[in-house]
Amino acid sequence: MAFIIHGLDPSLFGSVLDQKQVAVRQGVPPYYVVDESPGFPCRITLDDAAVGEQVALVSYPHHKADTPYAQSGPIFVSCGQPKPGRFVDTIPPALARRKLSLRAYDADGMMVDAALVDGETAMPVILALFDNPHILRIDAHNATRGCFAAHIMRHDGP
Repeated sequence: MAFIIHGLDPSLFGSVLDQKQVAVRQGVPPYYVVDESPGFPCRITLDDAAVGEQVALVSYPHHKADTPYAQSGPIFVSCGQPKPGRFVDTIPPALARRKLSLRAYDADGMMVDAALVDGETAMPVILALFDNPHILRIDAHNATRGCFAAHIMRHDGP
């Protein structure tokens, strides 16, 4: 059993990531210049943004489901031209550095299991959750602030 963790597609955020437009928008959505790393985990690259880099704080609907578990919440995304991270059977750096809440969902968007783990040791827990054939996807959240971190999907290809 393999899993894959993809960073979010930058096109989901449109002109929010365009650094030329940032000054014109005057902080809506909020923009930050990174002053410590780790500290601003980009949901596109799945790594923490570097000191001096600019990030946007946006609301992202990470669990669109017609269930009580539907969720949206704040995430950081790096401005400019961030490249989406792609991690097969590997925990991305921004997740490995944090305590994670793993929330396992079935095809109907209902939570069927969950776990609290240190990111660097999350792999065996992810694999154990995917042993349940009803689990379609696992959402990782940063346990401390509860923010969405990444979708973890079953993966059978290269």
